[in-house]
Amino acid sequence: MKYLIHITLLLLITSSVLSAQTDRREVRAGNRKFKKEAYREAEIDYRKAVVKDSTSVAGNYNLASTLYRQQDWDGAEKALDRVKEMASAGPNAAEWHYNRGDVALQKKDYGTAVKEFKESLLLHPDDLDAKENYIYAKKMLENQQNGGGGDNQQNQDQNQNQDQQQDQQQDQQQDQQDQNQDQQQNQDQNQDQNQDQQDQQQQEQKISPQQAQQMLKAIQAKEKETQDKVNKEKAAALKSRQKDKNW
Repeated sequence: MKYLIHITLLLLITSSVLSAQTDRREVRAGNRKFKKEAYREAEIDYRKAVVKDSTSVAGNYNLASTLYRQQDWDGAEKALDRVKEMASAGPNAAEWHYNRGDVALQKKDYGTAVKEFKESLLLHPDDLDAKENYIYAKKMLENQQNGGGGDNQQNQDQNQNQDQQQDQQQDQQQDQQDQNQDQQQNQDQNQDQNQDQQDQQQQEQKISPQQAQQMLKAIQAKEKETQDKVNKEKAAALKSRQKDKNW
């Protein structure tokens, strides 16, 4: 939206048209500072002009332009309204309505903005900036009347988009965590399987069939040796008893 185009143009035009007024020195000083974007210093000069002549169109109008640049919407509105009757009926009426609409738009007073831009278009039908701002203000007014709240609706949409993005990010993070857990579980399972296979292979490597047969034979031989020893001890004990009996 091109809110400041007419403000600057009218600032220069008005000061030249009304240069015969008693406030022309302060207005011209303010204009020079305005061109340098020294808005605070320009404001002081314009206020001096308004002190000399409270009905000064150039002083009040240019003061409003400077306050607008400093985002003092209320101050700009008051300055414009002080010269409403003269400015709105003069040769620069279209620009006055345009700037009044700009101030209302910044204050989110969409009803007033629609009205002022419409008045500006009636005087200058070919003003594309006024037409663009009129369409925008009308749309914002419709949103406000429908409960959308204009900028509030835009903020809600932005917040909704942010919430959706956060949800998507959280879902992606959760999916990544699940994938990592699945991969870790698969790795653990593979490690367990590999360990079982290694243990089995080691076990098979430790005891071959021949070794097992040899071990069995050794055990059987040990058992036979033990049995023979027991039999000998029994035989010796029996022989000893027999001798005792013969005596």
